Amino acid sequence: QVQFVESGGGLVQAGGSLRLSCAVSGSTVSRRAIGWYRQAPGKQREFIAGISTGGSTSYADSVKGRFAISRDNAKNTVYLQMNSLKPEDTAVYRCNDWTMWRAWGQGTQVTVSS
Repeated sequence: QVQFVESGGGLVQAGGSLRLSCAVSGSTVSRRAIGWYRQAPGKQREFIAGISTGGSTSYADSVKGRFAISRDNAKNTVYLQMNSLKPEDTAVYRCNDWTMWRAWGQGTQVTVSS
């Protein structure tokens, strides 16, 4: 059974950077299309970025040019590099299969102060 464990969140000032990690167990990450999602208090979960099995990437307009998704097959981990962070990026970030969601992990909290 595939599991996703997110880490790397924290408190950062506006304009700062963070790198989130999504460790995948129970499956080979290179064979899965993985997406990053976030949910702010009182808001619906939204798609942020995705990486296909072939390495193609896709981003929400709100993060395009600031965030970058990547994959390390040797570590079975997907990363989300977040630059030029804004207060509106504050949310719990989670990873999952891009198209057919499995059980959600705990997520990692990202808080951006102004």
